[in-house]
Amino acid sequence: MLGNGRLEAYCFQDGQTRQCHIRGKMRKKVWVSAGDIVLVSMREFQDGKGDVILKYTADEARSLKTLGQLPESVVINDTADGDDVEGGIEFAEDDDDDDDEVNVDDI
Repeated sequence: MLGNGRLEAYCFQDGQTRQCHIRGKMRKKVWVSAGDIVLVSMREFQDGKGDVILKYTADEARSLKTLGQLPESVVINDTADGDDVEGGIEFAEDDDDDDDEVNVDDI
């Protein structure tokens, strides 16, 4: 992620890294993070640039991999959709709540 709705994307087709712009319809509606698989529309007039037009879910990426559209070396991130981990942060449960309690009688 480069900021201002831009990112660097690695193209599986030709192995180049391109600077891409997230389409206006996707901004603030679909959150793209590092490791996500996206569909990039190549610009005809600029070879090193493109536009992100779609973010694939983990299920769609697995389907693309089984169809042979993605290389076998691609690792699909299952928690990218935020189902298991909230915002990339995993919260641990704390069972030691008795030590933090303060009795009013002790004061």
